[in-house]
Amino acid sequence: MSKFDEKVALYKKFMDDRDIRSNTELLTAVTKGLGPSIYKKDAETVSGSDPKELATVKNNFLIKKLGLADTPELDEKIGEVMERIGKSERNKYRAVVYYMLVKKFDKESVYGF
Repeated sequence: MSKFDEKVALYKKFMDDRDIRSNTELLTAVTKGLGPSIYKKDAETVSGSDPKELATVKNNFLIKKLGLADTPELDEKIGEVMERIGKSERNKYRAVVYYMLVKKFDKESVYGF
């Protein structure tokens, strides 16, 4: 199994352990879109309590990648995802957060789904 496949399996298990339903093909596409950042411990996760980190998710992913307008709904949905994963969960994997946001905004088409 390649290192990439191991990461996707880790994220899938993380979601399964929290009863978060997932589409493995879409999860793989979202993970691939993150490039080499998934292999760097700090870049692989999102700090749900760091406003700067959450602004990065909003600006670089939701606005730039998914093409969404900057509205209060973006912050609201990011908060919902953080709540769903669990505020006390230290490892909020970026691929999982981004996957969940893609689903929340019905933006699967960005990844060809």
